Amino acid sequence: MGNPEGARIPEEQRLGPVLRRRDQVQPGTTDQRLLDSEGDSEWVHTDPWRVMRIQSEFVEGFGALAELPSAISVFGSARTPADAPEYEAGVRIGKALVEAGFAVITGGGPGAMEAANKGAREAKGVSVGLGIELPFESGLNPHVDIGVNFRYFFVRKTMFVKYAQGFVVLPGGLGTLDELFEALTLVQTGKVTRFPIVLFGTAYWGGLVDWLRDTVIAQGKASAKDLLLFHVTDDVEEAVALVTKEVGR
Repeated sequence: MGNPEGARIPEEQRLGPVLRRRDQVQPGTTDQRLLDSEGDSEWVHTDPWRVMRIQSEFVEGFGALAELPSAISVFGSARTPADAPEYEAGVRIGKALVEAGFAVITGGGPGAMEAANKGAREAKGVSVGLGIELPFESGLNPHVDIGVNFRYFFVRKTMFVKYAQGFVVLPGGLGTLDELFEALTLVQTGKVTRFPIVLFGTAYWGGLVDWLRDTVIAQGKASAKDLLLFHVTDDVEEAVALVTKEVGR
C-alpha cells in the first residue's frame, strides 16, 4: 500500500523504540509492511531476523535447562580417541561428579565430551550435551540424555556458565581454550562468583600456566592473584573435591 496518495509525510516518526526524522522517515506503517510484503525471501537473512533467532535460542536453552540439578560443565577435545588416558579420565570424572550430586554438561560431541557424558550416564546421573552447528557437525554423542543444538557460540557459552556451578577442563584445542578463557574472564571480572575452574592434566596445562606466570603476569598484563582463579591436578578425586568444596557441597 505504501503511503496513500496526497498524505503528508511527517517530520518525525516513532517506530516502536526507534525514532526517525526528516529524510529517514519511512512511508506507511510497520503493519503495512508486514501484511503487504510478498515474494522476496531475503528478509530471513537480515540482522533483525537474526535477532529473533538468537532470542529463540536463548528461550529454548533456558526452557530445556531450567530444571537441571546443580551441574558441572566438562570441556575437552573432540579429537580425544577412546583408547586415550584422557578419555578414561573423562569417564571417571563424569561418574565421580554424578556420585557427588551433580549433573554433567558437555559440548555434546565426541572425544573427551563423550567420555564425560558416558561416565554420567553409567552412574545414572543427568547427562547434558550442548551442541553447535558446524560445517563438520558430527551430532550429539549417544550418551547425552538432554541435548540442545545451537547456531551461535555465544548463546551456547551462556548456557555453559548459567547452568553450571563450575568447570572441569580436560586437555583440548582451540574450542576448549576459548571456553576456558571465557570462564576465567568472567570470574576475574566478577561477572560470576564462587565458580571453581579445574584444569585436569598437569603435563598438558603446565606450559600454559608457565606462560601466564612468566610472560602475562611478569609483563603486568594480569595479576599474580589471577593464578588463583583455577586449580591444576592429575587426580580425579581431587578435581571433584575442589569443585565440591568451592560450591559448598
